Amino acid sequence: MRPSTIDTNQRPFVLVWELTQACELACKHCRAEAQPQRHPDELTTEEGKRLLEEANEFGENQLVVLSGGDPLYRDDTFDLIEYGVEQGLQMTLTPSGTASLTPDRIQALADSGLRRLALSIDGATPDAHDGFRKEAGSFRQTVEAARAANEAGLPLQINTTVCAETVEQLPQLRELVADLDAVLWSVFFLVPVGRGQVLDPVPPERADRVMEWLTAVNSAADFGIKTTEAPHYRRVAIQQRRSATDKPDSDAIGRRTGITAGDGFAFVSHTGEMYPSGFLPKPAGNVRTDSLVDLYRDSPLFEELRDPDALKGKCGACEFRNVCGGSRSRAYATTGDPLESDPLCPYVPEGYDGPLPEQSPAD
Repeated sequence: MRPSTIDTNQRPFVLVWELTQACELACKHCRAEAQPQRHPDELTTEEGKRLLEEANEFGENQLVVLSGGDPLYRDDTFDLIEYGVEQGLQMTLTPSGTASLTPDRIQALADSGLRRLALSIDGATPDAHDGFRKEAGSFRQTVEAARAANEAGLPLQINTTVCAETVEQLPQLRELVADLDAVLWSVFFLVPVGRGQVLDPVPPERADRVMEWLTAVNSAADFGIKTTEAPHYRRVAIQQRRSATDKPDSDAIGRRTGITAGDGFAFVSHTGEMYPSGFLPKPAGNVRTDSLVDLYRDSPLFEELRDPDALKGKCGACEFRNVCGGSRSRAYATTGDPLESDPLCPYVPEGYDGPLPEQSPAD
């Protein structure tokens, strides 16, 4: 099925299930504020299998991302991947870059039918990455895991956080992404939630310059690029008369750009809470008691987030709201209202004279 035929009112492009918040790392930006111990109320294996069965009700080839914490902290992760594949789901995984991610485990992931392995690299050198991740050796272990994924024939995605601490390293990271033969570079613009509240974001004007650079990289690189929590990447690309979807099918999953929290994206927490995104922790319900499909399609929160005319401030007045819409997660984190303007975007629509995000009474 072509991504352009999917109605995001009926199904998400991406469904993320946070298997656990347990993790060996203590990364500076961690949304989950991960810790070494697993939560006693995590979804059980059987509850997880029911969740995967429900995910299949969205339609064929539903993309499911198993995340954490470190999803490999659970001893049933391989069984869940195999069960999801049996259900007809496209299963992907975002493990932590630790010593536990051995070549044998990566080969076993490939053998289980996993479609994509996503690894995070936030610094172009061991010192920079390990300092950000607060774990000596994490850079080496992550690069070794990336090489092992290549050896196993497992498509590789690299995730990178963009904030004041990492932005200068993006050109070097671009070279590393190419060297690791990644199929996709997912560039995440910091949202101040969890431990990320202590980090400094890039200023809005700098964010736009980064996105201009990313559009140029996207046109020239052999790998695809997507931004996370920065949908105005599409506005920047349109203004540059380039397409932010130059290579929509190059990442082997068929993901297209244009998804935002609650509109093409959904998140299930380790305890079953259903959120529009892990970075927008406002629950619509719980999959233990409510239908996953119904929560996505019919909950008032999700319906509102899919209505560009419900947006407020300059995002609501913007002519790009149907292709961008701003980060609803960042709006929620900074104002408490997921429909307010995204403070990372510097663009002001022509003729707009209302309040700007930094002038909001909630700031």
